[in-house]
Amino acid sequence: MNSSSLDQIKLNGHVPRHVAVIMDGNGRWARERGLPRHEGHRAGVKSVRECVEGCLDAGVEILTLYAFSTENWARPKAEVLALMGVLQYYAEKERRTLARQGVEVHVLGELDRLDLASKMAVNNITQTTRGGSNLRMNLMISYGSREEILKATRDLAFQVKEGALNPDEIDESRFTGSLFTSGLPDPDLLVRTSGEYRLSNFMLWQLAYTELYITSVLWPDFGREQLYEAILDFQRRERRFGRVTAT
Repeated sequence: MNSSSLDQIKLNGHVPRHVAVIMDGNGRWARERGLPRHEGHRAGVKSVRECVEGCLDAGVEILTLYAFSTENWARPKAEVLALMGVLQYYAEKERRTLARQGVEVHVLGELDRLDLASKMAVNNITQTTRGGSNLRMNLMISYGSREEILKATRDLAFQVKEGALNPDEIDESRFTGSLFTSGLPDPDLLVRTSGEYRLSNFMLWQLAYTELYITSVLWPDFGREQLYEAILDFQRRERRFGRVTAT
């Protein structure tokens, strides 16, 4: 751990409350080493642990990880099975440690599409970590932001149809409350690894004023030091949320 970076973060004082991460580069990491893609996904588990512990040390309250998108279902069956296997492996290996650390895990997305073993893994990790108060970790699995927005729209439209909601009552707050992330503050900082400059259908509504940090580091090589670099960069920025500072 780079204690000097952590000390500087704490000295600066303004820590992002909610950090979101697009974990990208597992396949490239494996390819560069002549390994099958699933080895890259397995290697990325270590980086999840590093990111969690870094957030705990820095004082981040919420960590949201983009683990498996709705588009990922279109990948070759063998890779999808490997990704589900990594989810099951992570849930079983880490859930007790996370519980001891006070990390409460939530899994958000279209979970009805998961196989039985993966649903059980999700249930086990959420039940084991329930009540953790040091960090909330959201694992976004079978998640796509456009699908999330459409689902929220349909839910609100159904309430209007049933007479339970007046269209004039649909405002930003009510719409936000219909998303998977209902009740959570928007991310302050989004980190994307592997150097790609796109959002990849991730939290399109929630990221409206989020600070973006792009690093060329591949996800399996991402650790606490890289997380601290992202937080330090965030602390140097002036967040205006569309407003201008009076001169």
